[in-house]
Amino acid sequence: MSSERTAKRPARHLRGVVLPDGEQRDLWIVDGTVSFSPVEGAETLVRDGFVLPGLVDAHCHPGIGVHGPTTVDEAVTQALVDRDAGTLLIRDCGLPIDARRLQARADLPRIIRSGRHLALPKRYIPGLGIDLAHPEELPAAVARQAADGDGWVKLVGDWIDRAAGDLAPLWPDDVLAEAVKVAHAAGARVTAHVFGEDALPGLINAGIDCLEHGTGLHGELLDELARREIALVPTLINIENFPGIADKAGKYPRYASHMRALHAGVTTMIGAALDAGVAIYAGTDAGGMVEHGRIVDEIEALHRCGMAREQALAAACWSARSWLGRPGVEEGAPADLLVYSADPREDLGVLRTPRHILLGGALVR
Repeated sequence: MSSERTAKRPARHLRGVVLPDGEQRDLWIVDGTVSFSPVEGAETLVRDGFVLPGLVDAHCHPGIGVHGPTTVDEAVTQALVDRDAGTLLIRDCGLPIDARRLQARADLPRIIRSGRHLALPKRYIPGLGIDLAHPEELPAAVARQAADGDGWVKLVGDWIDRAAGDLAPLWPDDVLAEAVKVAHAAGARVTAHVFGEDALPGLINAGIDCLEHGTGLHGELLDELARREIALVPTLINIENFPGIADKAGKYPRYASHMRALHAGVTTMIGAALDAGVAIYAGTDAGGMVEHGRIVDEIEALHRCGMAREQALAAACWSARSWLGRPGVEEGAPADLLVYSADPREDLGVLRTPRHILLGGALVR
């Protein structure tokens, strides 16, 4: 199935507890959208259960594999794995391929494109991003990515500096500030990959909108994130790879030690972020070192780090949709829905076995 998302769908009727409100309701699906007005002749699909918007993976890379960029066909396969795990909305968070061909397919999750990672030579994974010859080129590059994307631009905030033997920032503070200003003027938000501590003040003071991973966050920096309403997508199941990365970094003992320390402190960091009131959203960082289809693993990891079950679910569902400017279960919204036999707010493991998956009103499962 690869038809346009606007294709006609049969009218369907669902009755169940609709989340997040938790009220028993009837809803109808008409031409792929949600309606709360009865539709004569609609097929009843569900008479009981729990209905919620499709899950969100706010940091996902359909188009990146273990060896770097994939083909479009491989990216389609990755996105189908995500869909079948209940992820119906993806923020791509940086791709080396053009995701427009994925967006055109009605059978794949909806994708918010963030363009390509912006980095410097030898300061990120080869082949994934755009390597700028000089840091001063960043604002112009951000302007190009903002014009070409879906409202997000992705920077590489820090990476190993082999000369220093450890994580180090890529961009001067004044350049970062100008780049973020350029993006905001174009109506785009900016996020950044960042592991360590040193790059964080410059990114935060520049007015960035989101941080990816953020393992070096602590104390006053977390308070500042909350005050400025900067989101955090910690990608906890990817951070599980830090010890393995350190084991392979024998030439750089400072870096290896640093990565192990960041891994060891992540649970404490998330707890402090929650206490500070930082907005946290679920992202798997699927692609490369993380397999696709693991959004439930990330939700459960957030819960283990201190999020209440419903809060962790919201971070990958209705709260994430609101943050990304996408609707949940509401009149006229795309019928991207999940149906469960039990309440996932009580048992997150329920999320692994959806009874039904509907995408644009089409019954995927």
